[in-house]
Amino acid sequence: SRGLGDVYKRQAQNLMKFRTETGNQKEIKECLEYACNLFKDYPVKGGICEYPGVSPVLFLSNADTTDFDVVCLGHLDVVPAEESMFSPYIKDGKLYGRGSLDMKSFAAVALNSLEHVLKNKLPLKFAVILSTDEEKGSKSTHAFMDAHPDMTAKIVLDNDVGGDILKIVTKCKNPVFVKITAEGEAAHGSTPWDGVDANELLMQTLANIRKIYPYYSKGGVQPQDQWIDTVHVATINGGEVSNIIASHAEAVLDFRLTETSSVENLKKNLDSCMVPGVSYKISSESTPVVMDENNPYILDYKRFAEQILGKEIEFEHIGGATDSRSFAVRGSTVIMHSGSGEGMHAPGEFVEVDSVEKIADIQIRFLDKLAYQQ
Repeated sequence: SRGLGDVYKRQAQNLMKFRTETGNQKEIKECLEYACNLFKDYPVKGGICEYPGVSPVLFLSNADTTDFDVVCLGHLDVVPAEESMFSPYIKDGKLYGRGSLDMKSFAAVALNSLEHVLKNKLPLKFAVILSTDEEKGSKSTHAFMDAHPDMTAKIVLDNDVGGDILKIVTKCKNPVFVKITAEGEAAHGSTPWDGVDANELLMQTLANIRKIYPYYSKGGVQPQDQWIDTVHVATINGGEVSNIIASHAEAVLDFRLTETSSVENLKKNLDSCMVPGVSYKISSESTPVVMDENNPYILDYKRFAEQILGKEIEFEHIGGATDSRSFAVRGSTVIMHSGSGEGMHAPGEFVEVDSVEKIADIQIRFLDKLAYQQ
């Protein structure tokens, strides 16, 4: 062995050293080549998949098929950070740096699992799929799945739900992004009655939306039941010069819908909120990932993980989205489980080293169990 199994001390940190901020194609390509090179001594299938106009995808498997038993799904891109965050280090049992929690530690776990399958010649059709633009919409994943319309997997192991190893996620919301555009009429700022303020029209519309989708904040209003539809104003732009009434303004809204809500109902609500001069467009939509908590694969995994951890695991619902929806809509059982840490997308991002080691152990033993009890 070349020591690929040392995922939490060596491979995770090696992956983190690549500055794979979404769109940094040079570093992304080097990172993917590094990952591929880890398997140069194995009969691995696939490689770096490239499609027009999108970031590449890493696809590695032990079988020449589109019908997999298990797929590990994740991403290698990260959100922007200071240069120092690309020099990972371990302190007091925590691995610090950009991508430690989201999610290069668990990309290393996936690669470790692939090596285990290959090295031990497990009778499983197994693949690892790692996208490189998840932080900005996952167009690469969509392109990959479009290029493989027949690809399926009985089970998808999704480690991109980092935060607490004692929780398995069974529900993720549907992210829907909406662009709102307000068109006004320019005039001098001293005579607002000579124009129509696009900024004002936009604010009136946003106020109407807030009557349906309330504003929640830390230290402010918080819902008792967090499994509800939410929206936050992602960006606002309007006006160019301080003494001119804005003739154009726009905002991007990030809606997160539960499985009981529909995009059609969202459109009806938005229609009722628009004021004259304001329109909207659905920029992107997806589907929620909802798994039955009595699914035998999920229950089996949960019992198995509890044995390894020596603690009970709870089911959890989260508002974040996941690329595993691409397989969920094709009938896969998605097991969403990750390690513990804090600071995702923040300067102090870290993952607990022991939790990464435990996820790697759980994953390997679960694969062994699947391989020999099918």
